[in-house]
Amino acid sequence: MGSSRFLLRGFFERILGRKALAYLLHLRPLEWPTMTAHFLLGTLLAMGWALPWRATLLGWFIFVVLLNGGTLAINSAYDQDEGDIGYLKAPPNPPEHLLAVSATMLAASVALGFLLPRPFFWINLACVVMSVLYSVPPVRLKARAGWDLLINCIGFGMLTPLGGWALTGRPFTPAIIAAATGFAFLFATLYPMTQIYQVAEDSRRGDRTLVIRVGIGPSLALALGTMLLAHLWFAWGVVLLHRNPVSLLLSLAVWLLVLVPWMTHWRRWTDAQHEAGMYRGLVAWAVTDLSLLALLWH
Repeated sequence: MGSSRFLLRGFFERILGRKALAYLLHLRPLEWPTMTAHFLLGTLLAMGWALPWRATLLGWFIFVVLLNGGTLAINSAYDQDEGDIGYLKAPPNPPEHLLAVSATMLAASVALGFLLPRPFFWINLACVVMSVLYSVPPVRLKARAGWDLLINCIGFGMLTPLGGWALTGRPFTPAIIAAATGFAFLFATLYPMTQIYQVAEDSRRGDRTLVIRVGIGPSLALALGTMLLAHLWFAWGVVLLHRNPVSLLLSLAVWLLVLVPWMTHWRRWTDAQHEAGMYRGLVAWAVTDLSLLALLWH
């Protein structure tokens, strides 16, 4: 952990100690910036810069730190991964009480959700329920091809920006519903990317993920199709506000730059190259977030 690859990790280990750091790492805080941007997209589209700062900070803590962190921790507690996982390279062994810590975080997110408008509470509660169904046996939907995709499309793709909007108390508009639906399809593009480099690890556990069931090539073809559907939904949301969706071409072009080379060369790529492709997909996601923010800003 103290190698040159993990200088920052070594710094925090000296401050927190190895045991405490292991808990923090399995919350995967490197994902929080991505989650924060996607969550606050909804808040900014609802209110512009006139944010209700207390509600926004509380909603962020509930949804990003407690819900997302707790979800990833409970996932680690059951998966017991040995290789790289999303946002965490060379993960330490899951600590002894990680399951209890993650369950406490999810319960706290539900309890604190009562302090915000009811639509936010129900969205947050739905995500907590889905996170448990996703990772915890005997249901463990992440091991069931199709269900794993559906949970993530609804939870991260659609409900995250809707949660950011809901904390403001404003009623949902047709444009934000269209945009959130587009993000549900866009996560169907991103999700196979998160699995391709983990095929060996998932196969060892006996998990029948989407990529394992249908293969890498068809999974990438699915990713391309859902990316195009997502942009159609985004365009519809923009049109509903009587704005020109041409600017979405930048987002579309960036996704094509990620997907087309991957579809062309995937047979020759190593797991490390597939993992790098996933992170390029996250950059494309950020471009889409910014494009929608610019187009739907009121």
